[in-house]
Amino acid sequence: MPVRPFPSVLLCLLALIAAVPTAAPAGADRAQPSAQPVRTALEGQDDGPDGFVLGTRRPQTSDGVVGPAARDLPPQLRGVQQRSAIRRFRVAPGVDVATWDQRDARGPVRLHLMTVKWRTPGLTVDYAEPGRVGRTAPVSTMVARDGAVAGVNGDFFDIGRTGAPLGLGRDRQRGLLHGRLEGWNAAFAFGRGGVPDIGPLATYVRVKEHPDLEIGSVNSPNVKQDRVGAYTPAWGDASGYRWTEGQRERVRIVQVLDGRVEFTGTRLPVGRPFRGTLLVGRGDGARALAALKRGSRATVSSYVEGQPRMAITGNKFLVRDGLVTVVDDREMHPRTAIGIDRDTRTLLLLAVDGRQSFSRGYTMVELADLMMDLGADEALNLDGGGSTTMVAQRRGALGVVNSPSDGVARSVANAISVRYRAPR
Repeated sequence: MPVRPFPSVLLCLLALIAAVPTAAPAGADRAQPSAQPVRTALEGQDDGPDGFVLGTRRPQTSDGVVGPAARDLPPQLRGVQQRSAIRRFRVAPGVDVATWDQRDARGPVRLHLMTVKWRTPGLTVDYAEPGRVGRTAPVSTMVARDGAVAGVNGDFFDIGRTGAPLGLGRDRQRGLLHGRLEGWNAAFAFGRGGVPDIGPLATYVRVKEHPDLEIGSVNSPNVKQDRVGAYTPAWGDASGYRWTEGQRERVRIVQVLDGRVEFTGTRLPVGRPFRGTLLVGRGDGARALAALKRGSRATVSSYVEGQPRMAITGNKFLVRDGLVTVVDDREMHPRTAIGIDRDTRTLLLLAVDGRQSFSRGYTMVELADLMMDLGADEALNLDGGGSTTMVAQRRGALGVVNSPSDGVARSVANAISVRYRAPR
């Protein structure tokens, strides 16, 4: 196993300092990304470790860029060789940000840690989004829209196409916005008891009058072959054959409105708003939808396993029950992760800069190791690459804390936000 970096770092990072530190160095030494974003399928993250399926590489970030390979080093040469002073500032009661640089035999890296004491009165952790599932926006825009003081980017998304997140999103106010029955279920959530957890969460969609009809997703970027997907007005304007990945034969749509089938047909609407719920089927899924006749009763319902208050998915569990669960120690990227330290009742939101001269990024194993060293009992990998963004309010203004590898903050699908309202 790699040598653990400074195990006492969490105590240092959580220390409350009255003085505002000097700002982190400007990103003047930013290098250009090693490649332009590439549109690549991101499905099937559960099929193999860390994005590799039967010898075929799965992208580790939404942009599909292949990260540089880290040097293969024995454990005794993997320790931190140099570390800068920690630069800290307080965002709100219970919310602090720390930034530091360090260097090891693989090169330099810059790290940004936001700690959130989730039991602090007035603090709420929530899901943030641009207003429609099929839309993207910078993290700062979504966090401001949520009335929050800080946040990080969230789930992987269908970059360059629909823009929709690949997995689950449940907002405290708007409820379930999107999710899947299987295939992208590694989630961070706050349960109904107000306690956070990291684990698998499935989304169920049912038609009461047709209990045998299996619906695999709600407001996902696409409907899988031979399956049925549901779309609600939260999606935005209808996306037509983008939902079926261009397939026009053996497709069917059923519109359910006010508890009845309003319309059924084989032409998918595009570019206009819609009412009710649209059920879209491909192949065998289209054939199954033929059982829903116009005018017949159809009651559509959806819910998330365990009924959490908020939830968001990533692609991989980094740490489960205090053990590292990833194996890739080769491909380096900017990274975003969230972890839970149950002993101190602290959320750990980490952004690792990468694809830049001053920061090489991290491998999945390095990310998991650091989350454990920071105290995480559970940790989840969120979208990385050019999507990695941390924002926080400082001196009354909301700004980007880290150095996004694109040179500017990318528009992404969703975020984790931290709101604070002073108790009365």
